[in-house]
This record gives sequence, C-alpha cells and structure tokens, in this order.
Amino acid sequence: MATHLKSLQAIEVALRTGSLKAAASDLGITPAAVGQRIRALEDYLGTDLLVRGRSGLHPTPELAEALTDLRTAFSALERVSATLDFQRVSELHIVADPDWSELWLAPRLPKFREDHPNILFCINGAGDVPMRMGAPDIRVEYGGYEKGEPLFTDYLVPVCSPDNLRRIADYDTEHEMEGMPLLHLEEHRSEEDRPGFREWFQTFGMRRTGADRGPYYKRAEMALEAVKKDVGFLLCGISLIEDDLENGALVLPYPAEKGLSAPNPFRIRLREQTSQRAQLRRFVEWVKREAAETQKQIDGFRTSSNSS
Repeated sequence: MATHLKSLQAIEVALRTGSLKAAASDLGITPAAVGQRIRALEDYLGTDLLVRGRSGLHPTPELAEALTDLRTAFSALERVSATLDFQRVSELHIVADPDWSELWLAPRLPKFREDHPNILFCINGAGDVPMRMGAPDIRVEYGGYEKGEPLFTDYLVPVCSPDNLRRIADYDTEHEMEGMPLLHLEEHRSEEDRPGFREWFQTFGMRRTGADRGPYYKRAEMALEAVKKDVGFLLCGISLIEDDLENGALVLPYPAEKGLSAPNPFRIRLREQTSQRAQLRRFVEWVKREAAETQKQIDGFRTSSNSS
C-alpha cells in the first residue's frame, strides 16, 4: 500500500504541475524516479494512467474517472499533515537542490546538529525520520523566480586536479584547453540558466572545438570525484568546492576573474503553516548566516583576484 500511495502521489503532483520534472522538484526526487513510481502502478493495474500532450501531462480515461477522488484525498492528506505538525515539532522536512544539499549543507550540518541534537532531519527523502506526505517545511532551489529569499549567488570557475594542472602548463597559450578532457553536468545542457563550458569558452576563448565533448554527470559530487581522479576539468560553483580548494584536492587552472556569475541565486522558502516553529526558525537563521558567509567568501575570492 505504501508503494502505491507514493505512486498515486507522483501522479497527482505530475498532473498538477504539468510535467515529471516539475513533480520531481516538488517531491525532492529525480524525474526518472517519478516516472518509475508511475510506471510501477501502471504495471500493477495493467493500464496506462498518463499521456503526454502538447500542453503537458493528461490523465487517460481510466484515471480521469478517479481524478476528483485522487485530488480530494491528497488535499485531505495535506490538511492532516498540517494538523499533526504539533506532534512533529522537532522534525524538519527539507527538499533541496541535490548539489546544494550534498556539497554545501552536508559539510556544515554536523556543527548545527551538535548545538541542536534534538532536531531531526529528512532531507530529500532521507535522514533521521521517514519522508512524510504533503509539502516540505523548507525548500531550497536554484532559480530566477521570485518565490523564496535569496541565499547566495554562486560563481563558476574551471577546476581540475593538481596533476591535470601540469598538463596545460606548457601548452599553446592561445588555445591551451584545446583537446583537454572536459566533464559536464547534465544541467549544463538541459537548463538554460545553468552555464557550462560552452558559455565559458565563448567568453574566454582557450578552445576552438569540442566544448560539449566529454562525459555528463547527474550530480556535481560524482563529477568532482572524477576530477580528483585526474579524469578531466569541470566548471563548478565556488560554494561547492571551498574545502577541496583549501586542502589542495582541487586547484584552479586560471585566475578567478576567468569565471562566470551564476545567472540566479539559491533561494530558500518556507511552508507558511510551519514558518513560526522555533526549531525551524533556528535552522533557517543558521542557514542564512552560513549563506551570508559563503557570499562574503565568493565576493572576496573575486575581489582578491581582480586586485592582484
């Protein structure tokens, strides 16, 4: 039953938002995982439930008959979730950009947990407590929409391993990245507001061909592990690699002025029904302080390079 409930939730959110990608953002999982949940129920029932049209996703006739009840049921679950929040005052349910949560939040969270050991977390469906139905308490997303308060705006620079830095030391000074192995994130080719090496080479030169060549990774953490193993160069936000730069695991092949400002900031927004809970306010205030320090470091990084 629990599996079917998650499948029904995926269907309801996909129809309400119009796409698997938007549903994935709401649920804190990947679009592929949303599709898997839906297909699992379709396989169980032996019939299709969704069809894709020009204007987005639509229910099949089989699902259309049950759609009103489905929406009513999940609306009721949302109300139940809000009503029972007083029983979960120590739980924080967060849906966040995976790279932000894995590479920015995760290294900092142990210190917060030391000071607040009674606060329990569920981040993108995993953690101290199981994922619950209904909207999360906190969302952290990258984007240009006005929902949510900006945390920080990242700055994207090429990074590589110390060994790969030596590979370009004596190369052609005009096109010194020509032929060098490049790594990319899936978002670099699927999202217009996520610049990658194509935009970087258009801005700074260094390479004439093959700006899109090389493997693509779903997560920055996976791509950075490959960089550390000398696989190639990656364009990455400074906020995600602060510790790796400090300990020398990663290096910058070029001065910081050869970077691109992210078109949009990471933003945080809260569920209205829980925004006044003391535990949530403590966490959000801490995140904002940490984010302000990150923005200060990013700005200082750029300023020190420009003045040198």
